[in-house]
Amino acid sequence: MTFLKGPKMAVIWTVLRVWLGVQWLQAGINKVGVFDATGFLHGTIAKSQGENAIVKGWYATFVEQFALPNVELFNVLIPWGEVLVGIGLILGAATIPALLAAAFMNLNFLLAGTISTNPILYTAAMILLFAGAASYFYGVDRFAVKYIKEKMNAKKATNTKKDVKPAPVH
Repeated sequence: MTFLKGPKMAVIWTVLRVWLGVQWLQAGINKVGVFDATGFLHGTIAKSQGENAIVKGWYATFVEQFALPNVELFNVLIPWGEVLVGIGLILGAATIPALLAAAFMNLNFLLAGTISTNPILYTAAMILLFAGAASYFYGVDRFAVKYIKEKMNAKKATNTKKDVKPAPVH
């Protein structure tokens, strides 16, 4: 599977990552400041009723007991989450957290009974997560992750030197 993680494959992962980022950015940009999840949440609960329920009871309970009472929070989290995931993926910045957030949001939309493009976007996020560092080889993280690791290792080395006590002289 290492052939999937080389620089040549990174071109494909970059195209997929940027495409996925554009999808998220487009989904969220027009929602900022005007989004109201109330109808969507009520629809989720309704989809858990009846003979052909497509939403599991436990998820409907979560929506009814937690999401609906906190809908104002979700009205901010969803559009800004979509926008930030989109920007992160387009730039290749905080790529792994953005992919995890994307997959988490898609999973929740699927659990809420919304099919649409969610299976496709979820699958793309999972493929990119499996690609690992190759997914951000052509992105900000290629340099940022290296820089952060160097700083952390330097700090660890400094702290280790402070912890070493000289041997007592007799």
